Amino acid sequence: MDAILDKAQNQLQQNLPFVLYCKPNSDMVIGLFQQNDELYKVEDFTEKGFVFASFDGNQTYLIPENQSEITGVIWDQKKVDVLEKEFKEPSAAAKNNFERLVAKGIQAIEKDEFQKVVLSRKETVDLVDSDLASVFEKLVRLYPATFVYCFFHPKVGIWLGASPEQLLKANVNVFETMALAGTQKDSGSDEIIWDKKEKEEQQYVTDYIVSALQGVALEVSVTRPYSVKAGNIWHIKTDIWGVLNSNSSLRQVIHLLHPTPAVCGLPKEESKVFILENENYDRSFYTGFLGELNSSFATDSVSSNLFVNLRCMQIEIASEPAMTKAYLYMGCGITKDSVPEKEWSESVNKAMTMKKAL
Repeated sequence: MDAILDKAQNQLQQNLPFVLYCKPNSDMVIGLFQQNDELYKVEDFTEKGFVFASFDGNQTYLIPENQSEITGVIWDQKKVDVLEKEFKEPSAAAKNNFERLVAKGIQAIEKDEFQKVVLSRKETVDLVDSDLASVFEKLVRLYPATFVYCFFHPKVGIWLGASPEQLLKANVNVFETMALAGTQKDSGSDEIIWDKKEKEEQQYVTDYIVSALQGVALEVSVTRPYSVKAGNIWHIKTDIWGVLNSNSSLRQVIHLLHPTPAVCGLPKEESKVFILENENYDRSFYTGFLGELNSSFATDSVSSNLFVNLRCMQIEIASEPAMTKAYLYMGCGITKDSVPEKEWSESVNKAMTMKKAL
């Protein structure tokens, strides 16, 4: 893997865009190295390359296939030793602000403004001795069942993540997606017990996705919910797949799914308005989506493989190494049964996914 990491480091030094990524349970790291510094926008989702889109949908960028050198390397799947580093605890003010936000969300649900809302926060961590290549490599080795990526564009910035949630996989008219909700810290047991709040949240997400897709699909199939582990967190997952109508476009399907109830809420528009008015920070590309768009370099046929940008961070490299910072993003699904203190603890657990790689 060293050769592709060195290539990425070289692109960074030349201020040229690139993305490195590894799909879930894959032994291949793929790199797209753009040969110029232009910022390409996705207009109608017929473009080919790697897409990187924001939560609000106003920024949808592309590292184009035809403007990039594309490389793939097999990596050896050995475990990585992680030295548990002490991070400064989030401040009491951060805790109070988040708990107040959650309480406000619960009040809005009790007033029937929406059934569910996903509320998030941003945490700043000082980076002293972490370099981009080693953080990406650690993420790949720590979280092989997730979509791991490192994206850089001089006009966008540096983002890394390890997402457990697929937004959409589409090949011609066959599609796959998932409903992912519920969160529980791993306690070392395979016997996962979910409470009513978590099961209801998962059902909301599943029902929404299925009903949204029925307008564009000939058929939709759904599995029973089951537990999956991503890093040190358990989730409830339901697989959803089917066949699209002949007149349905990829753009239409993405628009129906994004943002999913797992990162926004239900109903979508009402919860999104609440988020934009009350979170008091810009999510930017957190809870946006990213991945292969109409690509033919990764498979034998043209296909799209998109993931929700969860468990991610933005890195701001300063001229003084001691001033370099990572901004970590984490969110929690809020329903009428949520407890603000518990949601804060959940967000702290989720932050550890990224902190382990730093």
